[in-house]
This record gives sequence, structure tokens and C-alpha cells, in this order.
Amino acid sequence: MANHKGLIIDVDVRSHENNLAHHTREIDRQRLIVRRGQPFTISLQCSDALSPEHQLELVLHLGKRDEVVIKAQKERGAGDKWWFNQQGAQDEMLLTLHSPANAVIGQYRLAVLVMSPDGLIVEMTDKTAFHLLFNPWCKDDVVYLPDETLLQEYVMNEDGVIYMGTWDYIRSIAWNYGQFEDYVMDICFEVLDNSKGALKNSEMDTEHRSDPVYVSRIITAMVNSNGDRGVLTGRWDEPYLGGVAPYRWTGSVPILRQWSKARMRPVKYGQCWVFAGVACTVLRCLGVPTRLITNFSSAHDVDGNLSIDFLLNERLESFDRRDRKDSSWNFHCWVESWMRRDDLPKGNDGWQVLDPTPQELSDGEFCCGPCPVTAVKEGNLGVKYDAPFVFAEVNADIIHWIIQQDGQRQKIREDQGSVGRNISTKSVYGDYREDVTLNYKYPEGSGKEREVYKKAGRRVTELTNENPEPGQLKLSIKHAKPVFGTDFDVIVEVKNEGGRDVLAQLTTLAMAVTYNSLHRGECQRQTISMTVPAHKAHKEVLRLHYDDYVRCVSSDHHLIRVKALIEAPGENEPVMTMANIPLSMPELLVQVPGKAIVWEHVTAYISFTNPLPVPLKGGVFTVEGGGLLSATEIHVDGDVAPGQKVSVKFSFSPMRTGVRKLLVDFDSDRLKDVKGVATVVVHKK
Repeated sequence: MANHKGLIIDVDVRSHENNLAHHTREIDRQRLIVRRGQPFTISLQCSDALSPEHQLELVLHLGKRDEVVIKAQKERGAGDKWWFNQQGAQDEMLLTLHSPANAVIGQYRLAVLVMSPDGLIVEMTDKTAFHLLFNPWCKDDVVYLPDETLLQEYVMNEDGVIYMGTWDYIRSIAWNYGQFEDYVMDICFEVLDNSKGALKNSEMDTEHRSDPVYVSRIITAMVNSNGDRGVLTGRWDEPYLGGVAPYRWTGSVPILRQWSKARMRPVKYGQCWVFAGVACTVLRCLGVPTRLITNFSSAHDVDGNLSIDFLLNERLESFDRRDRKDSSWNFHCWVESWMRRDDLPKGNDGWQVLDPTPQELSDGEFCCGPCPVTAVKEGNLGVKYDAPFVFAEVNADIIHWIIQQDGQRQKIREDQGSVGRNISTKSVYGDYREDVTLNYKYPEGSGKEREVYKKAGRRVTELTNENPEPGQLKLSIKHAKPVFGTDFDVIVEVKNEGGRDVLAQLTTLAMAVTYNSLHRGECQRQTISMTVPAHKAHKEVLRLHYDDYVRCVSSDHHLIRVKALIEAPGENEPVMTMANIPLSMPELLVQVPGKAIVWEHVTAYISFTNPLPVPLKGGVFTVEGGGLLSATEIHVDGDVAPGQKVSVKFSFSPMRTGVRKLLVDFDSDRLKDVKGVATVVVHKK
């Protein structure tokens, strides 16, 4: 950039060398993007007129309107100051800039000033823009993570796996975080710039951006649109009018781009894994090591009593009470970010829970965390932020009550060990599940676990008259792993462990539910009387037909909950058991034959067979992949008959080298959320 006096002819930010050294080349090759606490160099082309008497000064500007101005020191000062040193001849000078490890992240504008011996500004260059990010490679940064394998996964990997389903039938989908795709970094800073704090007081917000506790908390508030200009609107049941159904998304990038393009109008719609996926993208992009977590049988405890109470009528239907919203979700997703907690007592460093799904207010905002995972494990619920809520998600008791016609409550089931199971994340060693339950709690039933409960102030259930006595009748439900579209059997077994025959009444109810336990309707119900002989078992078979359950099963959740209640007045307290039966989805086959070379055409093939006994209308494939191609829709011509195979092919030109994932989603009127994935290795030219 030339200018009027012409002492400094050109400023070269050396983005090629700097970005490579700072692990940011994936984000951009042209612009300068560096990480804090690590030096970078710029070079100045000078005219001969720049004499040794001339002094250089560097001034950094930050904030929307340059509210924050920082003058870099000439020599190494205290640890939290910017400084620079210069070397080289008169016509070319190399400046090395050193940012402190606790510098503010964001877009900086750098001006180089030439000062005369008597302290006057002889010349000032145009401002040169660059971005500064968190630095998990720097040991003085609070997000420092000392293991390169973990850094490659939790900062650099653009592809993920999200676990869903039920604790005993875990399925997974591939997710494209795409944190290094074009303009994603700029959108991440737009997310921060549109927070309530930034809009109210830009200068104060800018100064706080050195702290990942502050930044990550803002992100959990801004990923959902409740109460601010956030990215995503949540919706937990159909119809998903005027937007995209949550299960259609296969990655974060289209969501972030749409939000930015629509000038901060929220994107419709998200559910927990979508909120968590977007938060993971933003945090990884800014340099905070982050991973996506799935908690199975996750409790949502509204009143903070560490117990989730479900009230049923005598038909086993839920009481719709507006005043309480306690619930238990089959699974719930959040993220964990790695950081040192200088704001808390010792022992709270490491993984921190951040939950961007809007559930409860935290200090008046819909955000949650960062909450140290160790605080949850040890029952230290006084630690900020939101420890009691997170503790309940993995530890609450679940109690089912029947409200009889006279208004009396009768306890029919209590579970102390069913909440917070198989807490899962993607392994750093590949696309398989790592179980992290023991990070959150001591083994169920261990002495240490009971100790933590007492410390957490949980009531210990000693009231014998409320606890159903173990009777002689035992109840269990068995089922196969059915495929959506088929008919299948559910077997309810009543076992009599006592010494005399028992006359009992068995009620079985099959209902459709969403993953967060919204009831979608009754599929089948039966009540029968039976005599169960002493020391024998009685088996009752419930046949579920596709034609019956398709009317009530929601097209996105494919989940049937079977409840069974055995009553034997005078002989046995009522006993209830239940089973969640996920209906598995067919697979999409995705193939990319041949060798993929960057910027050269490659052809991919997708095929899929309709498993339903009815035709599918309005079929559409959505394909995307970080470094491969932006989200693209391919429409299927005409209906797909029962048992018919659909094949489509398309071509694209990979944009970046490396191991990439091509993600495909299929959607139609009767079958949704069918996923497929292929790994593509993109070679250099």
C-alpha cells in the first residue's frame, strides 16, 4: 500500500508463512490470521529516504469504531503487553510482533508510524487488518491443550459424529462442522458482535474477549435465538413450517451462512444436536478445543429437587400439568470446551459443559455453562455456571406416580440409576464412540456416588410407606430391533416369584414419542386379566403393524414407547415397566470411486431402496462436505415405489486437500432423516 510521503512503500503481512506456523492456513491463505501468545512477522519495503534516525511505532486498533487502541512496546515488557522487535537493512525491514497469551481475540487494524527524531509523525501507513484467535498450542493461553492428537481432533477436525437414539440402542449421524469453510470465521465474529453485551457496550465487550469463559458463555446464548439476535430457532415437533426440519441438516455451515445473509434473522429450525453442532463449529473456529457430548436418558429438572416426577392417570396417560415441566429426554446433546478456570478455586480446570439448547434461564439469559465437569462429578454445586442444572441432567431420580380417582398418589416405579447413561463423544482415534460417563459421575451404586449425592443436597429416599414393597410379581418387556416399515412383536413377561397363584390385570400401551418425550399419540392399547401360577411366567405378545403405528409415529423420531402395568389388588403393589423401541432406518449407499484431486471433477453415486410398503413422494437428496462442496439439493423424479431402488450421480470439484467426508441426507413425504456418508481422500495436483 503506497502513500503520500513514500517512506514505506509496501507492507507485506506474510500470510503464507504466518498462517502455516499458526495452524490457520485451512481458514484462509490470503488474509493474515494468527493465534495469540505466538510471534508473527511482517515486512516493510522502505524507500532510501528512511534514515536510521527515524523510529517506528506500531499502533493496534480494535472494536467496531476503534474503541480500543494499543501501542506496541519496543522491547519485551510484562507478559500481558504487545511488543515488537525489528531487524534488517534500510530498504527492507522485518518486524516480529509478539502478542500476549491473554490478548483480546478479534479483528485488529495495524498502523505503522514513522517518527522523526524530535517525536513528530512523519508518516503513517494505511491500517492493515488481521485476525487474532485463541491459541491452544501456547502453554500460557488458558485454552492450552498439551496433546497434539487431541488438538487435531478438537480444534482442526471439521468432521464429527453425533450420537443419538436411546441408551440401549445408540445410533450415530455424521456432522460437518466446517469451521474452516469460506467466511465461517467472519460469521463467528458476527455472532459475538450481535450479542446483547456487544450491542450495549462495545468497548466493555471487546475487553472481555480475552476470556474464553466470557466468550463461550456468549456463544451458548447466541446459538439459540431466545431473547437475542441468535442463530437458530428451536422447534420440537411438526409442522416445521417456513423452515428446515432439524433432522434435515447435515452440518453447521449452511445454518451460519443463512443467518449472516439474512442479516441476523434466526434460522428455522434446530433441536439439541443442531444447537450443539453449531456451537462446536464456532468454538473450534475461534481456537477453543471443543467436543460434542451426548447424554442418554437426560433429565430436565425444572424445580431443582433432583427428582423428575411423572404423574399418570389410571389409563397410564400423562397428566398435562402446565405448572411443571420436568422431563426426561432419550438423549440430549451439549458441548464440552477445554480451558483453565482462573475465576474458580483449584480443581475446576479442564473440560467445561456448555449447552446452547434453550432450556432454563441462567442469570437472565438462555445460556448454560461453562460448568466444570469435575464439579459435576464431585457434587460441588456452588460452582459457576449452572452446576445444579447439569448435575441433575446426569443424576436425577425418576419417579412415576399414578393419580387415582380419589386424588391419592401411588408410586409405581422409581429409578435411581436410569438417568445419565452411556455419556458419549466421538473418539480422537476414529469414527467410533468413546464413553465418558465416568468423567461425570462415580459408578452407579458405589459408596463414593452416594457420598456425592448427600453433598449435592439430594434427598435420600428413606420413607418406607412411599416405596413400593418388592412384590412377588416381576414385569419385563422384550423386543427385537425392528426396521421402520415392518410389522414386529413386543413380548411382555409377568413372572410370579411367590408361592401362590395370583389373579392380575395387565395393561399394555404402545405410544409414539419424540426423543425428548413429547407424546405423539397412542398406537395400541390392551387390558387383559390373567392368572399367573406360582413360580411361573406368563408371556403376552403385542403385534405392532406398520399401518397402525405409522399413523402416530412422527416422521422424524421413529420411536415407540411401550408401557406395561400389572395390578393385583390385595396381593401386590402396582408395578410398571417401560421400553423405548427405536425403529431403525435404512442405509444410504454413498460411493466416490476413482482418485480425488483438488480442483478436478470427481463423480459420486448415491443409491437407496424404499423399505416401506407405500410409495415415497417428493424425494430429495441433500449433499455437503467440508472442503468438498456447499450444501446442494438433488431432486428425485417421480414417486419411488415400494422396494424400488433409486440411484443418482453428481459431480463436484474438491476445494481443499486431506481426508474429507461427503454427507448425504434423504427426505420424502413418508420417510425422513435417512443418512449416508463416504470418506474422500483429496490429493494435491
